[in-house]
Amino acid sequence: MADNPLLALPNADSDRRRIEEQLRESVKAGTDAMTEMAGHLIGAGGKRVRPLFAVTAAYCAADGPTEVSRDVIRGGVSVELVHLGSLYHDDVIDEAVTRRGIESVNARWGNLRAILAGDFLLARASEIAASLGTEVAGLLAATIGRLCEGEVEELSAAYQVDRTEASYLAAIEGKTASLLSTACRIGGIVADLPRDEIDALTSFGRNYGMAFQIVDDVLDVVATDEQLGKPAGLDLREGAYNLPTMRALAAEEGDELRSILGSPIDGDDWKRARFLVASSRGIDEAIGVANNFVTAAEADLGGFGDRHAAVALAGAARHLVAGVESVRNANR
Repeated sequence: MADNPLLALPNADSDRRRIEEQLRESVKAGTDAMTEMAGHLIGAGGKRVRPLFAVTAAYCAADGPTEVSRDVIRGGVSVELVHLGSLYHDDVIDEAVTRRGIESVNARWGNLRAILAGDFLLARASEIAASLGTEVAGLLAATIGRLCEGEVEELSAAYQVDRTEASYLAAIEGKTASLLSTACRIGGIVADLPRDEIDALTSFGRNYGMAFQIVDDVLDVVATDEQLGKPAGLDLREGAYNLPTMRALAAEEGDELRSILGSPIDGDDWKRARFLVASSRGIDEAIGVANNFVTAAEADLGGFGDRHAAVALAGAARHLVAGVESVRNANR
């Protein structure tokens, strides 16, 4: 993310500092134990893509605010808290032991406390959204619902070698794209942008989010544990057959790959399956699909002309594919 165009905007450092301060403030609880658990992943850092999108969407206003309001920051933080809460729950489901290069909450405090801490983060997100008005509150609540639907779609397709791309796209739209779309929409709503611009930013967030998840799925195959900040190749182990794997199953390697997949794998089977996907045309095809969503995301911003914030958002979309290509080439 170091080269992400969003970080080159004039107030980027200040805005990121304000986001971090508000995140830490938002997880303060009545007990030290809950405060520590809720803030565990915040302390590990993060790209803060979602709050940065909310902030940058607000900067897309035609009159170009010199600094976004505290409410815009809080709106972006509400979406980030939903994301963090979902990570707590995901790690329980996946029995993950690390997240962002540190011990996961469930590994450190157990599944029960991890679930409760995740619920606490969702509650705080909802509390912030409610303070920003009924439209934002309703939008965030609907987004949490879509995220859950996307996760259920993902779980329902576990270990299915005949999973359809329609199922995959529905899952990632719910579990990933909905949050990025909502972040952009909340930024636009709180900054009082015109409705057509809010809708365009919402569509941009959705298309960016689709590309973001496809790129993430490619990275799960081609990146190292250190590059990801978590164990690589988890999707194949857990039966989450994503776009690179589905395209590999339809390629020359498909018969051998199909004979390995369909149930939990580890050891040599996992290494072989990962190699087959990584060396197949499925990687290039998946990156091509991500590129299509990036193109659509750029088109969504056409009405903003050369406004600096919109140009930066478009650049961030292009940066997605450039980033995965860089990692892939470095590991060849």
